[in-house]
Amino acid sequence: MPLMPVVLDLLSRASHALGFETLDRFPRNHLHARTHWDRAYFDIASDLKPEAIERSLCDSIANTPSIFAHIANPTPAMQRTLLGVIDTRLRRSCGAPSDLVLLLIEAYRSPYTMEARPGLRTAIEASAGQEPRERVHATLAFLGAMPAAFDVIEAS
Repeated sequence: MPLMPVVLDLLSRASHALGFETLDRFPRNHLHARTHWDRAYFDIASDLKPEAIERSLCDSIANTPSIFAHIANPTPAMQRTLLGVIDTRLRRSCGAPSDLVLLLIEAYRSPYTMEARPGLRTAIEASAGQEPRERVHATLAFLGAMPAAFDVIEAS
């Protein structure tokens, strides 16, 4: 029987190396090691490099922005992808995509979420205690006040 754990460990390592398993976080020593996601929504092969993992997650967010809710401590690139979707929706319609802005606000509840834009955390925290609608407007106002050269939302 002592051989069975060794065989299972080797099988697990081989499965991981061949990409048969799915990941739910970046490698331990990676810059974004605290970022993790729900495997049920993201099929990330275990043999991918961190850059490819982040690119895959960003592509998923661009295609289905609501899945941003299933990522804890999203990377700045993931947040910028969501901001891009928000910007596109603002340009195409007359209303603000409040649901997506609320996802961004929720991500900043964690102190481990790295800022996608300087001052974004401060702007979001300044609206704490307000109604969700007011928080959305305050966040959009902050994003709209930033220079367009930084690829952020322009206030309408």
